[in-house]
Amino acid sequence: MFPVVLFFVTFKWGERNPATAQSLVSDYFSSVVSGGVTSAELAPILLATALTLVASICQIGYLILSRKKVDAMLWISFIIIMVFGGATLYFQSEAFIKWKPTVLYWCYFGAFALAQLVFKKNLIQMAMGEQIKLPEQIWTRLSYAWMLFFLLMGFINLYVAFNFSTDTWANFKLLAVVAIMPAFIIIQSLFLAKYMEEPAQ
Repeated sequence: MFPVVLFFVTFKWGERNPATAQSLVSDYFSSVVSGGVTSAELAPILLATALTLVASICQIGYLILSRKKVDAMLWISFIIIMVFGGATLYFQSEAFIKWKPTVLYWCYFGAFALAQLVFKKNLIQMAMGEQIKLPEQIWTRLSYAWMLFFLLMGFINLYVAFNFSTDTWANFKLLAVVAIMPAFIIIQSLFLAKYMEEPAQ
């Protein structure tokens, strides 16, 4: 959540202070921006993207230096933000960073689908099977529910990104992380409660 919140806060600040945002991009990130200069209009999203890239690198670096496990999903997220965030900066185009959440959602969808349909592995069950006990068919439903969630969120992100203002998209991007996904998890938890099996004594 930290990179998403940082992006949102920086973008909102940049919108209120476009000249300062433009100056910061020119002073600190001109080497990775095509032409070395940017407009005040694009400066807020470029600055937010640049700081998100830095934060993501620091996050991964901290985990590695602390000898903590960096799970596959975090690596996927890191690679996608590096590619699409880097393209946003270099080409000075907000389209790349707007595609980033959709690509991430669809990568998650692909991972769940590949595991479930090809390798007959349930990623949710693999991650949570030791903590809670559920009937096998419920684990399968749970896996498909997450597939559908990630697939739909990818489409919704594209719709908001390219039919509304960048400001509205930034609001939606934060809302997806701090409200929509937690709400989805809570609804699932309420549904699953009646199926949970008591652990054997």
